Amino acid sequence: MAQLPPIYDLMVLLSTAVEDERRARILADIEQTIADNGGSIELKQEWGVRRLAFEIAHTADAEYHLLQFSGPPALVETLSYNLKITDGVLRHRIIKVTPGTPPPPEPTAQEPAASSEPEPEPAAAGAEA
Repeated sequence: MAQLPPIYDLMVLLSTAVEDERRARILADIEQTIADNGGSIELKQEWGVRRLAFEIAHTADAEYHLLQFSGPPALVETLSYNLKITDGVLRHRIIKVTPGTPPPPEPTAQEPAASSEPEPEPAAAGAEA
């Protein structure tokens, strides 16, 4: 019995400082690399622009994309190398999906940023009014 190729999750954070056309080209190149190396895309989600937990290369936000693909293990090495040297990619992570893993969540609208007003401090315990 032939064994199915493993499924991988690829999370890509693209810099919002580069042009839209360049970001679209990066995604097209990723898809082409997967196809050229014997893989196939199972799921593609655009999560939109989200704020980063910390700045990466002086960038405070990034455009998030999740691609789920199947293919041979050599594809992971090729894809990882290409993403490391591609300008416009802030971060990427490729994870092998194990059987029984729940599907990825649907992208939702990002919650609005917290108010810039400071929270009122609670009254000190034992303080008399």
